[in-house]
Amino acid sequence: MIEKYDFGQIVIDGKKYDKDLIVFPDRIKVGWWRKEGHRVHIEDVAEILEEKPEVLIIGKGYYGLMEVTPETEKRIRSEGIELIAEKTSKACEIFNAVSKSRRVVAALHLTC
Repeated sequence: MIEKYDFGQIVIDGKKYDKDLIVFPDRIKVGWWRKEGHRVHIEDVAEILEEKPEVLIIGKGYYGLMEVTPETEKRIRSEGIELIAEKTSKACEIFNAVSKSRRVVAALHLTC
């Protein structure tokens, strides 16, 4: 459960993080780096696709400046994965609601 998010930091299950991360159903991967900092390419989500989630939620940052490339979006959807890309605050809310009933992975950019 994501308890709190603010610019540059997030609290998940009582633990505070200050780096971009990926929330898998069974673990958290800290230090989610992308090929280009504010663009999500397919190689940036390859590990997520291997997990075969029903839903992939991408937090695009506090101001929503990070974008998902059209090619990446197309590939994710072609794998049968629902893609939700929102400002990180909204992405956290959606993650908490959707993760109660579906297999979800969230890739969250904590700044910008």
